[in-house]
Amino acid sequence: MKGTVKNLLSARGITLVSPVPLSALTLTRPYLLARHGIEGGTAFMFAVPYYTTACDDPARNISIYAVSRDYHRFFSMLFDEILPILRDKFPQNRFAGFTDHSPIAEGEAAVKAGLGMFGCNHLFLTKEHSSFVFLGEIITDAVLDCDVKEISVCTACGACKRACPVGLDVTRCLSALTQQKGTLDSDAQKALLAHGIAWGCDICQEHCPVTKAAKKAGTLYSTIPFFAENAIPQLTTEMIKAMSDEEFAARAYSWRGREVILRNLALLEGGEML
Repeated sequence: MKGTVKNLLSARGITLVSPVPLSALTLTRPYLLARHGIEGGTAFMFAVPYYTTACDDPARNISIYAVSRDYHRFFSMLFDEILPILRDKFPQNRFAGFTDHSPIAEGEAAVKAGLGMFGCNHLFLTKEHSSFVFLGEIITDAVLDCDVKEISVCTACGACKRACPVGLDVTRCLSALTQQKGTLDSDAQKALLAHGIAWGCDICQEHCPVTKAAKKAGTLYSTIPFFAENAIPQLTTEMIKAMSDEEFAARAYSWRGREVILRNLALLEGGEML
């Protein structure tokens, strides 16, 4: 089973894959497993790289994860392809796929599976793709022999904290400010104008030496077509207004509604506080 799962994911551009016992993980939403009749077993943790050459566009004004279509759509298609194959090959076992809304603490699980470590910027960090990965897992009731790694952290060089506009203070995070509904106060507006960002923030990730090393080595870039297709690194008010509801719903920034992203773009395009 281990080889089958790894081969299925590797064929789709996902090479960071490793199993870890469910018993070693923190269950955050056990009811999600119960829905699939899974009480114990194994989680195949995997990291999906999403950084593409479109993300290097100097005019980019949104977070790198939002340049492509919403990654939840990728995972939905991935699981629709892989899970039926696994169920057919291993009919005695149950399988379920998750990302984001997961029954386990994904970051901890990925570290214990040996895929990477925790960074000082509170993000999961891999050597190959830095923190530009989406975590997912295929959970099965099959109890497999697999190792559990110790929790590991980065070297704490401080590059991310020095670069962050708010010193990694999660209560004042620039990314959170861009997603805030309603009217932004003067401090928030000044922050958006200062950094020219309409959605999200990647400053701490871009200054991380692991990111720089991965980019130099060429491993940072994803080979998965989904993330290169329909990439939009720079947004404009005209572009957002011209999107159909279906097109807009396919983007990561749609979950807050058009008003939020249009407000941010009006601020940036006007060049002064609203």
